[in-house]
Amino acid sequence: MVLLKGFVKPEDQIGMVRMCRQLGKGPGGFYKPSFKNGAKLNLWMMSLGKNWDPTLRSYGPTRPFDGAQAPTIPDAFKRIAQTANSTASEFPQINPDICIVNYYTNSGKLGLHQDKDESESSLTKGLPFISISIGDTAEFLFGDTRDQDQATKINLESGDVLILGGESRLLFHGVSHVKTNTAPSWLKEETGIRPGRINLTFRQY
Repeated sequence: MVLLKGFVKPEDQIGMVRMCRQLGKGPGGFYKPSFKNGAKLNLWMMSLGKNWDPTLRSYGPTRPFDGAQAPTIPDAFKRIAQTANSTASEFPQINPDICIVNYYTNSGKLGLHQDKDESESSLTKGLPFISISIGDTAEFLFGDTRDQDQATKINLESGDVLILGGESRLLFHGVSHVKTNTAPSWLKEETGIRPGRINLTFRQY
């Protein structure tokens, strides 16, 4: 696991916020997902490249509930993710064909879980996923089990990139809470970003 602090340049963060807003308002944009039992996740989600269905825990070209096709991952997003991937040279390089964009309000959180719905080949090779944080700081948890009390806690700030691959690829991880009013002032001034946090996670199926 590698954490690249402040890796994403301010101008790129601004561009990502603006593009997420544009894509999020269109077909296949942000929605509030739910689990198989009907419980809603405490965040808003948008899938780029391929749609991820949290009820079936699988990927497909469209969303079952409205038939919307997953928007294409912007080239600028891929460039930033792949540059981060190259910087963390201990990991194999991926060609991301999936980007899950989560927007957490100040009350948003996500319980400890594993990202293991990618292909068997991707998981067996330990291909990394690349997580970019923009906006307010989040307290991020990770550990070998789903026990939150045993998890390690770190702060993910705007512009940070976290990469999990190899032996750490299937670590349990989640977000305990978002720290209010911690986004950079320049980001708020340039984008009018709402309170909360945008997280973009890139994967190769």
